Amino acid sequence: MKTRLITHPAATLAALSFAAAAMVAPGTALAVDAAAAQALARQNNCFKCHAVDKKKEGPAWKEVAAKLKTDKDAEAKLTKHLTTGPKVKFDDGHEEDHPVIKSKSPEDTKNLVQWILSL
Repeated sequence: MKTRLITHPAATLAALSFAAAAMVAPGTALAVDAAAAQALARQNNCFKCHAVDKKKEGPAWKEVAAKLKTDKDAEAKLTKHLTTGPKVKFDDGHEEDHPVIKSKSPEDTKNLVQWILSL
């Protein structure tokens, strides 16, 4: 006797949706607009001091994401860092105020933060 697998379209869609949701890291959005995040970073001259995967004057964003990976408050901490201009210390010992992100909306800043954390 052969066993037949009967699939219902709704069941298949539900299973796929569940599987997709399970692949997203907790606390991250389902859709990060990487192009918009990179555009905002360019507009704010972030790439002067940061790169995605290599250290420049500031840490690589992949390094930032790795450091905050297990921190349940990672998004809030990075948002605060980008929006309040705290002092940052450089390798040569001098300190400067971190530039504040200028964006049209808090959602744009949130998208940038989520993109960095997704790296």
